[in-house]
Amino acid sequence: MITVRNATMEDAERILEIYDYYVKNTAITFEYDTPSLEEFQRRMEKTMRRYPYLVIVKDGHIEGYAYADAFVGRAAYDWSCEMTVYLDHNAQKRGMGRAIYEAMEKALHDMGILNLYACIGYPEHDDEYLTTNSADFHAHLGFVKVGEFHKCGYKFDRWYHMIWMEKLIGEHERIQSPITFYPELRNC
Repeated sequence: MITVRNATMEDAERILEIYDYYVKNTAITFEYDTPSLEEFQRRMEKTMRRYPYLVIVKDGHIEGYAYADAFVGRAAYDWSCEMTVYLDHNAQKRGMGRAIYEAMEKALHDMGILNLYACIGYPEHDDEYLTTNSADFHAHLGFVKVGEFHKCGYKFDRWYHMIWMEKLIGEHERIQSPITFYPELRNC
């Protein structure tokens, strides 16, 4: 059985375990060193003050996580956010990425978010550290490529590109209603 639920601080160790694989073995994240559990918990707490932080659970075991964060951090961008998803490296190609992303998109839409963005490492040529799978996954979910930065990330002694992808999920009005912070929405 697969469920998506809000993450808790008790999930941090497992979530960090999932992330650790990507830090050490891929250029999917450009982070070089896995953060400490305490630093990771601080990051989670900061996100949870405003945005959803979700986990996907299969048969009682966390198989992945997703969260949203501010796109730029200025008030005019409140209706936009960046989304991130990581699945356990053994849990891919089973529909869980789609399930958690759809849950995240619904939560963000309910907050009043209109624009979703994904910042994605992108190889010049697929290699053992990075492929176009993430960009392909986002495109399959309705994201479109809106920008590319060339050779801006350096990891494993090679340069990688970074692309931005976008998905519009709401109506843009002349007078736009303010967004609702996720903890407030969750507690309604």
